[in-house]
Amino acid sequence: MKSELDILIVEDDRDIGELVSAALGREGMRPHWVADGRAMDEALRRLAPDLILLDLMLPGEDGLSICRRLRAHSRVPIIMLTAKGEDIDRILGLELGADDYLPKPFNPRELVARIRAVARRSIAAAADAAPGERLRFDRFTLEVDARRLLDGGQLIELSAGDFELLRAFLRHPLRVLSRDQLMESARSRSWDAFDRSIDVAVVRLRRKLERDPLHPELIKTVRNGGYLFAVPVERLP
Repeated sequence: MKSELDILIVEDDRDIGELVSAALGREGMRPHWVADGRAMDEALRRLAPDLILLDLMLPGEDGLSICRRLRAHSRVPIIMLTAKGEDIDRILGLELGADDYLPKPFNPRELVARIRAVARRSIAAAADAAPGERLRFDRFTLEVDARRLLDGGQLIELSAGDFELLRAFLRHPLRVLSRDQLMESARSRSWDAFDRSIDVAVVRLRRKLERDPLHPELIKTVRNGGYLFAVPVERLP
């Protein structure tokens, strides 16, 4: 992992922005603090961050909208920060492709630990692929090293979490995987075994793969067991 991570902080509260910037700087990271989505867009024109810390409640465009927009074209890891403790906010953030979620107030040391964990998993996931590996299932082809999912000739956008979860299923097709096994295999984010994050991630992936997400044919739920990837997988030459 890079010794100096570039972290883009999108936070409108000056006190929190300065606190987080100082904490990350002490850990050898390079913080880049902006106050809203428009300033974030300007920063992204000159910066390729290793991770984005994204506040939920922002002036103008809110964090959920920004997360959705980023995920339409980028797989940069995202940790969402919010003062809200509602489960619905956490679930929405994860559904939209955030890699982790940390409610305010938070311990700066925990924030640093989560940043390192998400960045480490993202880098490991990119490196842990055979060059040129391609996996075919149903009507899809996954180009593993490029992290590209193709439905025929159409590109399906995947977040880092989507990609890791799909690859976990493709490594173990036609086999029931428990939630713990999926959390272990899908390493792109820090899973919380006591919340619904893995189930939310499965729902999000189904929306991208299934013809009818309410009646899934590829990723089936096994009562009291976990999930089953119900079609064979072919490794292409």
